[in-house]
Amino acid sequence: MEDVILGRVITAATLGFHIIFATLGVGIPVAIMVLEFLGIKKNDSHYLTMARRIAKGFTVTVAVGVVTGTIIGLQLSLIWPEFMRLGGQIIALPLFMETFAFFFEAIFLGIYLYTWDRFKNPWHHWILTIPVVIGSTLSAFFITTVNSFMNTPAGFELTADTFVNIDPIAAMFNPSTWVRVFHVVATAYMTAIFILGSIAAFKLIRSKFKEDREYHKKGLKVMMSMGVVFGLLTMLAGDFSAKFLHEEQPEKLAAMEWHFETESHADLILFGVLDEENQEVNYEIRIPWMLSFLSGNSFDTEVTGLNDIPEDEHPPLIIHYFFDLMVVFGMYAFGISVLYFIAKFTKGLNEHHPSLLYAYVLAGPLSMLAIEAGWFLAEMGRQPWILRGYMKVSEAVTNADGLGVTLLAFVGLYAVLGFTCVYVLLKMYKDQSAEASRLEYYGKRGDE
Repeated sequence: MEDVILGRVITAATLGFHIIFATLGVGIPVAIMVLEFLGIKKNDSHYLTMARRIAKGFTVTVAVGVVTGTIIGLQLSLIWPEFMRLGGQIIALPLFMETFAFFFEAIFLGIYLYTWDRFKNPWHHWILTIPVVIGSTLSAFFITTVNSFMNTPAGFELTADTFVNIDPIAAMFNPSTWVRVFHVVATAYMTAIFILGSIAAFKLIRSKFKEDREYHKKGLKVMMSMGVVFGLLTMLAGDFSAKFLHEEQPEKLAAMEWHFETESHADLILFGVLDEENQEVNYEIRIPWMLSFLSGNSFDTEVTGLNDIPEDEHPPLIIHYFFDLMVVFGMYAFGISVLYFIAKFTKGLNEHHPSLLYAYVLAGPLSMLAIEAGWFLAEMGRQPWILRGYMKVSEAVTNADGLGVTLLAFVGLYAVLGFTCVYVLLKMYKDQSAEASRLEYYGKRGDE
């Protein structure tokens, strides 16, 4: 059991660190695409400068993401060899395609970075953002199909503890693929946008370059606009996910909501403290009948309770707290983007009031915490299975010694990578104002 715990902690540390850079890797290219589009369309060098500066910093996060992504592949074989023995030949295709998608993105990102002002028609340079966005999104798609396969296995038959008649395409497009991909991509877009919005808001509060205020105001407006759009898509993805879990993974939905008895008109529970022995929830907020409605668009929908699921297949009930954090932090970010426009278009209010700027600053970090909480919810909610219905986590872990040393080594590596990434990004932008960059790139332009 100790090896199982250590293996899970090592994997959790790797995924928890990697998900930061994976999220930025998927979402930032969309921001760059939109900003350059606006710059060309409006003949506004502020937007073009934003695209250039963000793309410059993006390369640093991509480099760290490559390292941590490679480690994940290594750890699958190092820590979970029995899972790879059973399912490795099935997930090999999406793992390879994920690598292909990354190289596709990296090639066009390199061309994009080194061809600024090389085209007579600036739209030709903007076109290069399209394959970068496609590559980053496909990378998320393929790696998410692996996780989906672990939750809803498909595309094989099991004979004598071996998979036969394998159909890798059916395995990749398993029942949960589209729901999970939509959720992952929408939340990645949303989170990356709010991270950039938080930076703009912080610079409006505290920046030694006063000449940059107009630049950061424009950036904040774009990010809040995109935040509303991607926030709505994220809520739609959450609705799809609830309905899917109701049909395909009722044990995860029941554990998320501390729902013990199978019933219709089931309440949605937020927060609270669980008395697990008596199956009672105290100090919670209940939304009457809402769990049934989210599960099937009807208050009469019958939601399966944990008491009708074998006890040894119950996910850990702590995932309820991760669900709460994911929802609250995500809704905060979306709400603050809506509040920005309420303040902007309401007479007597100022969308750049200091108190609102501090609220915007929080949206980015809280969105990333929502990503982390959602990831822990997804992974812990699959427990005790590593491959749902076929192999439990305890059956997949390695028998090799040294997992404790391995954990310390990887945590040390992530500490070094994290510190280096932050240090380099801070140094990259610390000593030059955005306005100085704009004048260096474009000189005097009509948008001044």
